[in-house]
Amino acid sequence: MSIMKDCENVIFNTAKVNTKYNRRISRSRQKFDSTSRWEEFKDDIPNFLTTSLKSNTLLEHMNTTKDESDYLWYTFRFQQNSSCTEPVLHVESLGHVAYAFVNNKYVGAAHGSHDVKGFTIDYPVSLNNEMNNISLLSVMVGLPDSGAYLERRIAGLTRVEIKCAKNESYNFTNYEWGYQVGLLGERLQIYIPQNLSNVEWSKLGISNNQTFTWYKILFDEPMGNDPVTLNLTTMGKGEAWINGQSIGRYWVSFYNSAGTPSQTLYHVPRSFLKTSGNLLILLEEAGGDPLHISLDTVSTKDLHEHISYYHLPQ
Repeated sequence: MSIMKDCENVIFNTAKVNTKYNRRISRSRQKFDSTSRWEEFKDDIPNFLTTSLKSNTLLEHMNTTKDESDYLWYTFRFQQNSSCTEPVLHVESLGHVAYAFVNNKYVGAAHGSHDVKGFTIDYPVSLNNEMNNISLLSVMVGLPDSGAYLERRIAGLTRVEIKCAKNESYNFTNYEWGYQVGLLGERLQIYIPQNLSNVEWSKLGISNNQTFTWYKILFDEPMGNDPVTLNLTTMGKGEAWINGQSIGRYWVSFYNSAGTPSQTLYHVPRSFLKTSGNLLILLEEAGGDPLHISLDTVSTKDLHEHISYYHLPQ
């Protein structure tokens, strides 16, 4: 594209650009490495009896959540047959992420990819001789907003089985299921400062590598005018809020084709910050470590070298 001052002489062309080299410099201003500053809240894992929505089959994720949340809990309960040895939980899903809990204990997780949304979970599980509660959390990573046949797009769990030794299996696909849309912390909006008292917070535990845990900490605004970023390199997957404002979802534990996270630094607009007493809330799904989070500032340094980019067709 060209800009002409008199319809004849070009004063700027987007294919020919002169610029300066510069380097971005990130400096750590605060480290959140003190366990005494952090507090946590472990989100509830629902079971079949605590859910209000029931169905005799697996429901489609997006039609059930109706864009109220990324999260949909699928729950059921059953009493295992004594002949079932070496049980394995088998789950098939059309996306995007799923977490499995058996009797309130975390079993494992799996996810699809950009090109292949579907995936399976196969994890050995420990079942007791009484009633067993299976809770499966389906998670969306954004909703489809373009393309053909949007009304035919489906997501969520499509098949659930308990496989035993000697080719024995129990299919729970068409079974009595209980559902819960969203997480407890979401429903209570505990990321908003005035809602912090809606749950009971506790000091950071000895093991900080936990799933579906909310973390909170207070911090002061860094001095100066440089842009502020939150370094989440040691976290897994979740969302971050500053003073009740979301600064975005993160998925640091998901590596791109180069074997690195697509993003680790998350911009914190200074307009979100106060001089002191700023509230950081994290919802961590996949067991990250908040003790190595830092608050950084970013600046640029000119290298006093000019470079020309000329991309006009030859």
